[in-house]
Amino acid sequence: MFKTLRNALQIADIRKKLIFTFFIIVIVRFGCQIPTPGINSEYIRAWWEGQTSSAFNFFNTITGSSFTTMSVFALSISPYITSSIIVQLLTIAIPKLEELQKEGEEGRKVITKITRYITVALALIQSVSMAIGFGPNYLLNYTWYNVALVGIIMTAGSAVLMWLGEQITDRGVGNGISIILLVNIISSLPSDFQTLYAHFIQGKSIALGAVAAVLILSLLVLLVVFVVYLQGGERRIPVQYAKKVQGRKMVGGQSSNIPMKVNTAGVIPVIFASSLLSFPGIIGSFMGINATKPTTTAGHIIKGLSQNSWCNLDEPIYSLGLLLYLALLFFFAYFYTSISFNPLEIANNMKKQGGFIPGIRPGKPTSDYLNKVLNYIVFIGAIGLMVIAVVPILTFGLTGVGKQLSFLGTSLIIIVGVILETLKQIESMMLVRYYKGFLND
Repeated sequence: MFKTLRNALQIADIRKKLIFTFFIIVIVRFGCQIPTPGINSEYIRAWWEGQTSSAFNFFNTITGSSFTTMSVFALSISPYITSSIIVQLLTIAIPKLEELQKEGEEGRKVITKITRYITVALALIQSVSMAIGFGPNYLLNYTWYNVALVGIIMTAGSAVLMWLGEQITDRGVGNGISIILLVNIISSLPSDFQTLYAHFIQGKSIALGAVAAVLILSLLVLLVVFVVYLQGGERRIPVQYAKKVQGRKMVGGQSSNIPMKVNTAGVIPVIFASSLLSFPGIIGSFMGINATKPTTTAGHIIKGLSQNSWCNLDEPIYSLGLLLYLALLFFFAYFYTSISFNPLEIANNMKKQGGFIPGIRPGKPTSDYLNKVLNYIVFIGAIGLMVIAVVPILTFGLTGVGKQLSFLGTSLIIIVGVILETLKQIESMMLVRYYKGFLND
């Protein structure tokens, strides 16, 4: 990784892109520190400390902790992520969007424009809903004018972040939205390591502190290596194209492959499963239901659905919610893969182009074969996601540390995935620069 960056800095064009990207990152982090006018930050801080919902924890992580301070970037790019997922799902249900997706660059521009509009609408709905849902204590002066003003400011902040991400994509190193998400997550690393130090090392003897440090580092290294293999793992299906005559020439006969990633759905299943289980807790918090020390049936159910209640040896009954969480993980892994990877469409395209999988007849047999392989791969990917998602839950349940750590679970997949993808982008730019220089010479 460091060798790639060092080589990239030696090339003027890429160096400019890296400097521009760094400049945008500084603007993003600066905006995360600017408080939204009119919000009672003390009330938000006190409210946050009493929350047990894992959805709020993850949301605060991807906003770079700006949600707890209610900065102008408090919503971060979460409306854009939600909008992208909605548009992707709608392309399956609406034929017009599906046609646009297949039209190439022009179609993608129209879909991008639709995504932007939905992002702004979602940001406005979220910001105004928070102002109304939190109640009079949320604002220093609770009036309809201030509610609308806070909604407009936060919506503008989310739109600016979306624009900054697009600038990184166009004029920087690419993957702008992902890089902003990555920077927000790793901004909490210093406080996370301080938490680990205070809990496991501080006040211990030198021997015990050294053993704890080695164990923590070893666990982190193992998790990173596991995520790297999970993100990079793929099954390549060989494809052979038949030879055919065009004019006086014989064309075709090439061999290719269909790469099928092990973790096809990425972090989407974890996000969907966590959000779905956290939804009752969010509603309950606004209704005043006590899920920390429940006295009602609804309170016990909400506490059982909270990740912070699982794997607690003192209250094992609440760990039943973990089984539901794992079941949802598998369901969303298969569901999202089924809408993003269509074996029948791939088989038909291969047949039209004269391609076939060795030993498999074209058409429906090819589709059935791809579907069989896909189900097997998705199962392995879902197991991998389950392992990564359960680690922070076990950590918090057994040691009491985990809610504050932002780099475990889903966040670790995002960190590793974005870093690997960005390095690939830089390497591809270096490769293009090398070939251009070779041709010019």
